[in-house]
Amino acid sequence: MSRILLADDSPHAQRMGERILSEEGFEVVSITDGETVLIRLADVDPDVMVVDAFLPGKSGFDLCSYIKSHPRHLHTRVVLTAGALEPLDEVEAQRAGADGILKKPFEASVVLETVKPLAAAAEAAREQRVSVPEETAPVPEETPADPPPLAPGIDPELVRAAVTLALDQALPVVIDEIAQRVLIALNR
Repeated sequence: MSRILLADDSPHAQRMGERILSEEGFEVVSITDGETVLIRLADVDPDVMVVDAFLPGKSGFDLCSYIKSHPRHLHTRVVLTAGALEPLDEVEAQRAGADGILKKPFEASVVLETVKPLAAAAEAAREQRVSVPEETAPVPEETPADPPPLAPGIDPELVRAAVTLALDQALPVVIDEIAQRVLIALNR
């Protein structure tokens, strides 16, 4: 099953995108801003990103350029979205490396016509990358340290996902608390 990262600050667009893609059997992870996309990118590891071109934080153009320039995400396909009345510069989208463009509000058949072949291509690229012999495989930018041995039955990806979700939920509280303490310190 392909994983789709849907990044849009519109709750309506998120619900529509999630419904269309989930009903077709895709696993959908929704995010509301560009900075969070960068934070979650490693643990989501999407096959396709459907990203609002005018996303707050980092724009869809910025995210697309980032994805296309990092070897770890070479398999990931990017579709930029924009509202029907938002001017989307197709030349800029092409320059950023976008694999497709969608207009909102989403029409199910158009979304699926765009995403399905990209998801299939991403899966094939992912498999090809995995099957490359070790000595010819590209060296990642950063080589993480070997993780410590785990007890049987513990899935490191599930642990990482749980920690990520916990941090996502706790982060606003931590930010508010730190901001409050900074304000108190500045008022002294």
